[in-house]
Amino acid sequence: MTPGEDGSVRRPNLVLVIADQWRAGCLGFLGEDPVRTPALDELAEKSRVLTQAVSNYPVCSPCRAMLMTGRYPYGNGVHLNVNSATAELGVGLRPETRCWSDVLADEGYALGYIGKWHLEAPVPADAAAGEGVREDGRVWDAYTAPDRRHGFGFWYSHGCCDDHARPHYWTGDAPREAPVRVDQWSAEHETDVALSFLDGAARDYHRGGTPFALVLSYNPPHQPFDQVPQRYLDGYSTRSARELLTRPNVDWDRPEAAEAARAAPSYYAAVTGVDHQIGRVLAALDEHRLTGDTFVVFTSDHGMQLGSHGLMYKNVPYEESMRVPFLVSRPGHVPPGRDDLLLSSPDVAPTVLGLLGVADAIVEGTQGRDLSGALLAPPGDRGAVRPGAALYLGPAAGPGDPDIRGLRTRTHKLVAAYGPEGTITVRLFDLAADPYERTDVVADRSAQAVALAAALTGELDRTGDPWPGRSALAAWTARARKQTEDPGQASRGAAR
Repeated sequence: MTPGEDGSVRRPNLVLVIADQWRAGCLGFLGEDPVRTPALDELAEKSRVLTQAVSNYPVCSPCRAMLMTGRYPYGNGVHLNVNSATAELGVGLRPETRCWSDVLADEGYALGYIGKWHLEAPVPADAAAGEGVREDGRVWDAYTAPDRRHGFGFWYSHGCCDDHARPHYWTGDAPREAPVRVDQWSAEHETDVALSFLDGAARDYHRGGTPFALVLSYNPPHQPFDQVPQRYLDGYSTRSARELLTRPNVDWDRPEAAEAARAAPSYYAAVTGVDHQIGRVLAALDEHRLTGDTFVVFTSDHGMQLGSHGLMYKNVPYEESMRVPFLVSRPGHVPPGRDDLLLSSPDVAPTVLGLLGVADAIVEGTQGRDLSGALLAPPGDRGAVRPGAALYLGPAAGPGDPDIRGLRTRTHKLVAAYGPEGTITVRLFDLAADPYERTDVVADRSAQAVALAAALTGELDRTGDPWPGRSALAAWTARARKQTEDPGQASRGAAR
């Protein structure tokens, strides 16, 4: 709380920036990926930078639903990506599920949402009104009616439009049939709209004390990668593939490496372009004298592989897909510094409410943790907050695909893949010694794997996950435990 011009106590504001498919290594100040992010580099100097923030289900809709609700997929209705095919299965954010935005609306906040939503199930009429039918035969874009916007009074959004160069948006009370169509790079246009929102929000905040919360949800650097302004390509397009794809787990023998090499200049250029737009937002907060009164959070819904482990995109249990950026800033309130506090996607909703001083209004049934106390304390001073562990959720994408679950701590990751034949494969990675996950150590760390498997089962039970691999994992755990208790069993069995 801060005093206003009239002496009244003002509640703090929130600007939450989400950039789609921005992996954690794409922050220049970290020195991981060879990317330029001057605005975020400067923001990081006065932010708490969480180096262990995790997307538990690294694909768009499920992660976004967790960010908004504080609940895991089987508690919020979004256990698959939302499109016309999964809509037939009932996938979509339930209107009765309360989000952190619903709470803030009740608390008197002025709420704005700009950009990608991707939580509304498409209906047949959306095909003609929005993006249309994609090559996969599905409709991904969707109109969200005003009564399904979870408290956001200012609405300038699309469901899932991947035309970055010619985006469209549904605004205010305009009907489904009347989206605004724009001939401008989406991230730049959305920033223009955000600056206009902040003009009015600043006036209302300083004069009347009305706090605001703005979500700015950029679609880039998500593909298509070729839709990025040329001015951001400078410095990337002349560099070789091996100069851009520097992670040692890039598999150059796989065809995905060639695809990644073609995409990398544009992907990094989009990162730099979005960083530029974020800089404009931060400058506006300064100009409107809002920086000291506003929590700024920057994160992503997931990362992408970009050739690592011979893969291109996301929704896999590797760090390039799971680990996301997470910066929190409010000068004078959030002590800056790097912090290895492990944050999961559902932690965001209760943490936002805690930061804004309304922790007592956290929605009943929230499964994430309120980490605001740890963020408001100096780095490393977490009080009663435990290090924790993060689930990985990878339901089978289609017939014949494995149904995967995992558990990630700050130092290790257990991954259990349940096959359609009832088989299970368990892997263990030592993230401290092997951050690029090149060596499976499960055969040498049975006791550790058993403990993590038990913790994984407990988390699945807590979050109501109906994973069918439970019994297979229990059987594997029993065998591994027996081997741990009698290490000679395996060799004696082989001798017989």
